[in-house]
Parts: sequence; structure tokens; C-alpha cells
Amino acid sequence: MNTVLDSLLSRHSLGAKHLVEPGPDDAALDLMTQAALHAPDHGELVPYRFVVVRGAARARLGAAFAEAARRAGKDEAGVAMDAERAARPPVTVAVLARLDLGHPQVPAHEQWIAVGGALANFLNAAHALGFGGKMLSGAKVRDPGLQAAFCGPGETLVGWIALGTPARAPSTRAAKAEPRQVWRAWP
Repeated sequence: MNTVLDSLLSRHSLGAKHLVEPGPDDAALDLMTQAALHAPDHGELVPYRFVVVRGAARARLGAAFAEAARRAGKDEAGVAMDAERAARPPVTVAVLARLDLGHPQVPAHEQWIAVGGALANFLNAAHALGFGGKMLSGAKVRDPGLQAAFCGPGETLVGWIALGTPARAPSTRAAKAEPRQVWRAWP
């Protein structure tokens, strides 16, 4: 097998509690974004953007997550857990979709596919550069305060990518499915 395929087959999600410094610097983030920009994108609309949170901004993100947890009715233990999860990764990248719902040639579903392809390429590039990461979403993406903090007009908060240096080896759990459970020949 070639090294590109080896890298794709060894990529795995790694949560914030298993990520340590250093996180990706500007040069690495540029490479990850270049990889994202090479994902399939009908019409070359680039229907996404990334917002990087690092350094002192990590504490502000933790505070924003804490407020979102309070709005969601979590107890103080849950609030503290959400704040810590947000502030822990060396780098967090907000993923925003900015779809052109009135585009005459590229329907919304194709633009969402471009967002997903960009996200996959970004994470694969992070892995190829030696970083670990995980995409996180959940109810927080619908929180009005977090949406206001990250989104511009017409944008949708998709989630956050936690990034850093892996502090542990990947798990050895089995694959999600066998390839032949996922693809078949058309009659």
C-alpha cells in the first residue's frame, strides 16, 4: 500500500482529553485548509469557513460553553465539564457552513457534501501532519449565544474540531462495518 492510503486507513478520532501541546501552528493550519480546499466542491463555492481558537481565546471559549450549558439547564457540574472540554484542546476550530440556498446550479445538498468533504480533508491532513483530532457537535451548535459568537449572516455552526498532539496511541477497536456491508454492485 502507499503512504497516502496508509494514512487514511490509520486516521481515527481522538478526544480532547487525549490531546496535548503543541497544537498546529499557522503553517500546519494553512496546509490543513489547503487540503480542505481540494475537496469536491461543485461550482467552487467554498461553502464553509474555519475559525481558529487558541491561546487566551481558549478560556473565552470555555466561558462561552459554560454559558451555553447554563442556558441548556445543566447543573454546575455539567457547566464545569463543558467549560473544561472547550478549553482543554490546544487548538479548536469552529466549522461554519455558508450555503447559497438560491444558487441556480448547485443545490443545498451538494454544498453540504462539499462542507463534509472539506472537513474530512482537514482532519486527514491534521492526521498526516501528526496531530490528533475529533469533530464535536451536539446541541451546542444550536445554542443562540454560540451561534452569535461564531456565525456571520447566513452561516450555520456545524461544530468544532479539537486538535493537538496525541497523548495516547489509537484504540484497537474493530472497524464500524465491513466494506461489503457498505457498498454493493448495482444490478
